[in-house]
Amino acid sequence: MPRPIVAIVGRPNVGKSTFFNRLIGERRAIVEDLPGTTRDRLYGESFWNGREFTVVDTAGLLFGADDPTLPESELQRRTREQARHAIEEADAVIFMVDGREGLTAADAEVAEILRPIASRVTLAVNKCDSVERSLDAVEFYALNLGDPIPMSAFHSLGTGDVLDRVVATLPVHQEDGEEEQHLRIAIVGRPNVGKSSLLNRLLGEERSVVSTVPGTTRDSIDTTITVHGERVTLIDTAGIRRAGRIEPGIEKYSVLRTLRAIERCDVALVLIDATEGVTAQDTHIAGMVLEARKGIALVVNKWDAIAKDNHTYYAFEREVREAFKFVDFAPIVFISALTGQRAGRVLEIAREIWHNRQKRVPTSELNTFLREAVRDQPPMAVKKGAHLRLYYAVQPQIEPPVFLFFANDGSLVHWSYARYLENRLRERYGFEGTPIVIVFRSRERKEDE
Repeated sequence: MPRPIVAIVGRPNVGKSTFFNRLIGERRAIVEDLPGTTRDRLYGESFWNGREFTVVDTAGLLFGADDPTLPESELQRRTREQARHAIEEADAVIFMVDGREGLTAADAEVAEILRPIASRVTLAVNKCDSVERSLDAVEFYALNLGDPIPMSAFHSLGTGDVLDRVVATLPVHQEDGEEEQHLRIAIVGRPNVGKSSLLNRLLGEERSVVSTVPGTTRDSIDTTITVHGERVTLIDTAGIRRAGRIEPGIEKYSVLRTLRAIERCDVALVLIDATEGVTAQDTHIAGMVLEARKGIALVVNKWDAIAKDNHTYYAFEREVREAFKFVDFAPIVFISALTGQRAGRVLEIAREIWHNRQKRVPTSELNTFLREAVRDQPPMAVKKGAHLRLYYAVQPQIEPPVFLFFANDGSLVHWSYARYLENRLRERYGFEGTPIVIVFRSRERKEDE
């Protein structure tokens, strides 16, 4: 099931990025002592009290620091717009305020918007790194958002109390096994590459708004159809722009929905605009799909708009392969959502990838494969002089396929040998379009009797 989303919101420079970095266990968000440093949305996985969730670091809600030329009424409109969309998207909200500066009018304005969902809001008073400041946090009771929790993200004081409250507010997701047994396809890509046009072509009707204005699709739209007697859910998503190009307000929060769509899908169709060629953001989106370990197909759209000769197709295919060499297992299809050229082929490819994700290799056959692979290329240990042996292999999981190889010392296996085994597995069993996870584990030695 998709992980619940926890959004950290608040005015600029209250310490949201510092807390975010602590929750995900790495320094991913840029931290500066300047208001408005965080311009893009950052996300990561966190875990507390048995619950996994996606935590999101948001740009500070704007109160004039971002564009002082705007009139006050426009600033207030933008502030309310961003806060409302944070509320709509997140399953839980951490409203962070600054214990050093105390209660401000900006805090009160955000609190007014958050108050209708107070049961989902945790009020965290940051920068309370002394007993005096912790006691002063009581002034935030005036926001009427429950008990303010004093904390210090920098010193990791009180963060556990904040997370206890957050986890208690998260919804309980119950799996529906029957509902899960069908293919879900997410259509993802930069704005204006033709995602909604492709959805409409596949559906044969106008189900999503199509416009030449980038970012028309704000929400993820699920539509279930039947293909060859099987249920298929198509998820159309808002386009993702590269970092720094995401506008304040609705479009920023639509990125979260695209991330959620990738997590919910089985196969993601990454659309590429043939008229613009491959961009860095195209590869970034594919990297997001790979990180989520979902099936992936590269779909080059607007192929009808390209002037062609006998070499155009092969030259463009080489360009795509070079740019996406980190997902060299992904099939490529050239289509035109506008004319329908090969558009139906994407559904066939997605179904093939989905079936590949469910493929299971019998243990006896897998160990025959391992013996042949070791015979053709024995493993070399990362430590000079160390002796490395691979004993046997099993496949404990599908979707994605996971292969577990037992060795005398799993830490001795070089990453290049994992790549070698993956290539051999793909040569023999296919697995086109799906990531393969290779894990090496040390076999437990029996005690001497």
